[in-house]
Amino acid sequence: MKVVLIGVGQAGGKITQALAEFDYDMGFNAVRGALVVNTAKADLQNVDVDSMLVGQDRVKGHGVGGDNELGAEIMQEDAIEVMDSLDGKITSEAEAITVVAGLGGGTGSGGAPMLARELKRVYDVPVYILGVLPGRNEGGIYQANAGRSLKTCIRESDSLILIDNDAWKSSDDSLEAGFDRINDAIAQRVGLLFASGEIVDGVGESVVDSSEIINTLAQGGIASIGYASATASDDAGENVNLITSTTRSALLTSMSLPDAVKAETGLLVVAGHPERISRKGVERARKWMEEETGTMEVRGGDFPIDSEQVATLVLLGGVERSNRIQEFLERAQEAHAGQGEDADPEAFDNEDLDNLM
Repeated sequence: MKVVLIGVGQAGGKITQALAEFDYDMGFNAVRGALVVNTAKADLQNVDVDSMLVGQDRVKGHGVGGDNELGAEIMQEDAIEVMDSLDGKITSEAEAITVVAGLGGGTGSGGAPMLARELKRVYDVPVYILGVLPGRNEGGIYQANAGRSLKTCIRESDSLILIDNDAWKSSDDSLEAGFDRINDAIAQRVGLLFASGEIVDGVGESVVDSSEIINTLAQGGIASIGYASATASDDAGENVNLITSTTRSALLTSMSLPDAVKAETGLLVVAGHPERISRKGVERARKWMEEETGTMEVRGGDFPIDSEQVATLVLLGGVERSNRIQEFLERAQEAHAGQGEDADPEAFDNEDLDNLM
């Protein structure tokens, strides 16, 4: 799927760069343009893709200090300048636009949904938000910001692909190492998803194309992504169980939103050398996914690449009824209430979010 990436805020910028680098290194050519937007000048100094500073009149390049309402205001005010910077990046080739942001900070959590709304107004392609939830140890303001941003991102995007920071962070990681690990995991998984159906080595029996991804995400709401791989036999017939086991691992132990397996839609992508991919294994894994997720709308297909590994990529759409989301919202509400006099009692009283749950 040919995509244009727009990173908003510090985390969004780092992930956007990681995605663009992964796509370039792998030679997929799925990322057709990238831009990073921030209110903090210092955060743009190490960004290697195109970037722009916003909100200079308001914050003088010093960032918004975790104030996501200010981040939203600045994005509204500077939206025209941001859209002008996208001229030439979003062409007729683009099949989707993805806004990337950490949902706990100020610029990303406030600015990403505002930018998504403006992009949807102008462009006739799906606009997704790739959003990262803060971990439990990242502080109350990050939890509260993400709780507020979550409902806005759902409302303003065609789908919110959600990453829980706690999902892929090792307990042995330092804070910085943990973020680096998460960014690498996001780049690998989401990069492979975007690349599905683009440049392939060989011809699979049923190659995934962009429409499969778009239709899986057309449900809207929250989406989740998982991945697992293993060394495969040269004989496809011996890889039937391997494909089903990696699919189970991807869905049950490696999703970006853990413990969220009930979904409205699903997509199973099996990547590997065409001679190693078993059609019987793909079909058996797809049917298992239907039973496990509770939906009859699970698409499946191949992503032929030259590799000794067979990897399974799982995309779930419509997972917002999960216990994981409910647990996070409760944590965010507690953090919001802990802000005392500054807390808005109606910030989480939202009918749209209630309906989602």
